[in-house]
Amino acid sequence: MPYYETVFMARPDMTESQVKELTENMSNVITNNGGKIHKIENWGLRKLAYKINKSARAHYVMIESDAPSAAVIEMERLLGLNEDVMRNMTVKNDALSKGPSIILQKNEDREDRYNKDDKFNKEEAA
Repeated sequence: MPYYETVFMARPDMTESQVKELTENMSNVITNNGGKIHKIENWGLRKLAYKINKSARAHYVMIESDAPSAAVIEMERLLGLNEDVMRNMTVKNDALSKGPSIILQKNEDREDRYNKDDKFNKEEAA
């Protein structure tokens, strides 16, 4: 089965327990339709780049799954019908990610920001 990564944004006035319940409902849709959940990350209440429905913030949640396409289509349909979900996006991946997502990593742990040689060259130029 293919790997999918779904990120959805929930309304900012929801409590953490409501967001957790919504996440559990969506993961149950995947598992009930023959899929498997590999990782769920709650990215918390984050600022939006622009206002959506007069809101400047939203709760972000990422679900990484190994599921048939019918299960993902059903989850996307339910996310679209849910009034608490502001936006959602699902991406098909070739492989599962290793470790936490880039959003949850600390700035010091992010090695993809620049090459270590670039850091060395910048220090020499100073």
